Amino acid sequence: MTKLTEFEKFVIEQKGTERPYSGEYYTHDQKGAYHCKKCMAPLYRSEHKFQAHCGWPAFDDEIEGAVLRLLDADGKRIEIVCNQCGGHLGHLFEGEKLTDKNIRHCVNSVSMAFVADNLTKDDKKLETELATFGGGCFWCLESFFLTVQGVMGVTSGYAGGNPNEADYKSVCKGQSGHAEVIQIEFDPKLISFHELLEMFFVSHDPTTLNRQGNDIGTQYRSVIFAHDAEQQGIAIKVIAQINQEKLWDKPLVTELVALNEFYPAEQYHQNYYQLNADSNRYCQLVINPKLAKFKQRFANKLK
Repeated sequence: MTKLTEFEKFVIEQKGTERPYSGEYYTHDQKGAYHCKKCMAPLYRSEHKFQAHCGWPAFDDEIEGAVLRLLDADGKRIEIVCNQCGGHLGHLFEGEKLTDKNIRHCVNSVSMAFVADNLTKDDKKLETELATFGGGCFWCLESFFLTVQGVMGVTSGYAGGNPNEADYKSVCKGQSGHAEVIQIEFDPKLISFHELLEMFFVSHDPTTLNRQGNDIGTQYRSVIFAHDAEQQGIAIKVIAQINQEKLWDKPLVTELVALNEFYPAEQYHQNYYQLNADSNRYCQLVINPKLAKFKQRFANKLK
């Protein structure tokens, strides 16, 4: 996490607002991506930005899964926060007809950091890859991998089943074919797919068929959805190695299949643990002890 100034803390952590027309990105028009100032997760592309003449940077779209919508404390407006760290960005407005998309993300400049497209790898341009895993409740897996260095974002969702039933109610019935999964965006220069697999195989029980603890059903199956042949080859080797070394008392039952389509889950599932850790008993009784063990085991890999 980036060390914030007092004013950045006021806006990002205390939900403050910078003065209109004062932010460095209000008239900014360079090509590139706008990232969360606190955790550096990518939020918006320059092509999403438009001039709304409102005093703050405006965007009519976002990078998929990057922004979480919440009801503001005033009970009227929609607050937007970073889906990875929960940092306050600004507010969302619809129906103004300022662009064809008819939506405006009104964002504080101080909540963002800009990365230009013309930067080289040596200039820390973010070139990320994706990994998609299923291992029980996606709230648990999401909370684990969000703590890992090199992970730029985690989106909870569904994969492997009927496109028309990619919603929580249908998936919970256990007949949609979908598994609850997380899709991890990661920087391969900081962490490899192989390392993510090693973490995945100790973050859940990969020897119980269609079950994780009290969660029973095919939607809770252990599964790796490979994005390409390289990921598939790495996963085959890791599974064989784990079985050979008998790291678990029983053989792995983890499925390895090619990813056909990933469907992001409903917004209230995103960043669930971080937003509900203090109020939800499942978070307190189930996720907390698992997360503590995960952090202890991979202490040298955490942010």
